[in-house]
Amino acid sequence: MNIRLKLVALAVYAVALPGFAAGNPAAGQQKSASCQACHGAEGKAKVTLYPNLAGQHADYLAHAMHAYKKGERSGGQAEVMKAFVSGLSDEDIDDLAAWYASMKP
Repeated sequence: MNIRLKLVALAVYAVALPGFAAGNPAAGQQKSASCQACHGAEGKAKVTLYPNLAGQHADYLAHAMHAYKKGERSGGQAEVMKAFVSGLSDEDIDDLAAWYASMKP
């Protein structure tokens, strides 16, 4: 019985692990000041040109920021985003992604 409980706990942990953001949401909040101009203080844009970030998956947000930084995204606001993320470290990106992922959509 004890081994079953351990196996169930391990399985739950393995399934839940990808849902946890690698970054620090509190640090991301502190770093989000420049993001708020377009994406809003609560991750909800007031202008439809800009996407809402609140509640998005952290992995998606981090992937998108890395793609902007590398110049792999084009069109729309890609050049503006590239300018904003060009100075961010991997840790900054993870923290920002964790912050926006932690918000209510």
